[in-house]
Amino acid sequence: MTVVRQTAAETAAATGRRRASFHPLTVDEVRRLTDDAIEVKFGVPAGLSGQFDYLPGQYVALRTTLPDEQGEPHEIRRSYSICAEPRSFADGSSEIRVAIKKDLGGLFSTWANAELKSGDVLDVMSPMGAFVSKHGRDGKEQNLMNSMNHPEDLAGEPGSFVAIAAGSGITPVIAIARTLLAAHPDTRFDLVYANKAAMDVMFLEELADLKDKYPSRLALHHVLSREQRIAPLLSGRIDAGKLQALLGTAIQADQVDEWFLCGPFELVQLCRDTLAARGVKPEHIRFELFTSGKPDRPEGNIGRPVVPDESKETYKITFKLDGLQGEVASPTHARESILNAALRVRPDVPFACAGGVCGTCRAKVVAGAVTMDENYALEQDELDKGYVLTCQSHPTTPEVSVDFDV
Repeated sequence: MTVVRQTAAETAAATGRRRASFHPLTVDEVRRLTDDAIEVKFGVPAGLSGQFDYLPGQYVALRTTLPDEQGEPHEIRRSYSICAEPRSFADGSSEIRVAIKKDLGGLFSTWANAELKSGDVLDVMSPMGAFVSKHGRDGKEQNLMNSMNHPEDLAGEPGSFVAIAAGSGITPVIAIARTLLAAHPDTRFDLVYANKAAMDVMFLEELADLKDKYPSRLALHHVLSREQRIAPLLSGRIDAGKLQALLGTAIQADQVDEWFLCGPFELVQLCRDTLAARGVKPEHIRFELFTSGKPDRPEGNIGRPVVPDESKETYKITFKLDGLQGEVASPTHARESILNAALRVRPDVPFACAGGVCGTCRAKVVAGAVTMDENYALEQDELDKGYVLTCQSHPTTPEVSVDFDV
């Protein structure tokens, strides 16, 4: 077999995925969006630009070390969606922009909103995620990756798109909307954006500018739960009744080619159930959930401490990562995740949220069997092929083997 060396961008283009890896990037700018949200711009040098090619809607994981409740240094990782369409510069460099909204009790988001500044350096993981448009592409994201710097090629064909977002769920959606609207003059985009009050609306000016640029093709529906608006339909929380009304009046659901849902679990699940009841096929719905913000397993990048006892039964877990084989014993009584076990012998095993949401820790089961607690990242075709989220997977057979490289 002939082995051809590919760049990171070429590999991503060929497979639709790439090896998740961290690189130190410098913060070029921190911009205040609301009282509790910021936009952070990272400069990407030309030598790393291939590692940070991305599709609108994807995310990056950020990593740093902060003191825990006892004041001890503690590695912390959080995933944030990229909020700008892809762009590169004449010198080969590029940029990554993310929005960070302060969560109640969120260690990283609170620190970032209060302390992060231009000149700081954070570890940033290569962009990942499947919350991207597949309209007219038959799910083949490699075509999109190849043409990431050519917006006219990104949409494939004109279409009607609808996004329903809440709070910081606007972050990936605004990048998707900008790209799709610029890609074809006949594309239409409807955005239902839920917030508590007008002062909480992230990217308010950017959305207004986008509306001015595409007045007949972009429809904005701001829904405020704690402020009274002129239209009753746009006041209060989005519940089942309000969603049905929106789909029956403001949005012609039967004419939509692709849906994007991004927000808390309850809203996303309500939208998915409602659309399913209206006959919308699952393959036309893209969704992304907020993470809990408090992943407690694995701990740092070394895994939750587990000490195998030779006198007790263990699972034998083997895994392939970057072409290298790893092996670790996991006590049956510990109900340890495959990710946690692997981290104890390979600290570079990829993960970000550890909550079953982002999909960074995806691997394929090649021998044995597992049970998976939660899954908000993998689609049915991936499950059918044997892929699992290792952060949520536990062995159910004496020996299990997974492959992170496929």
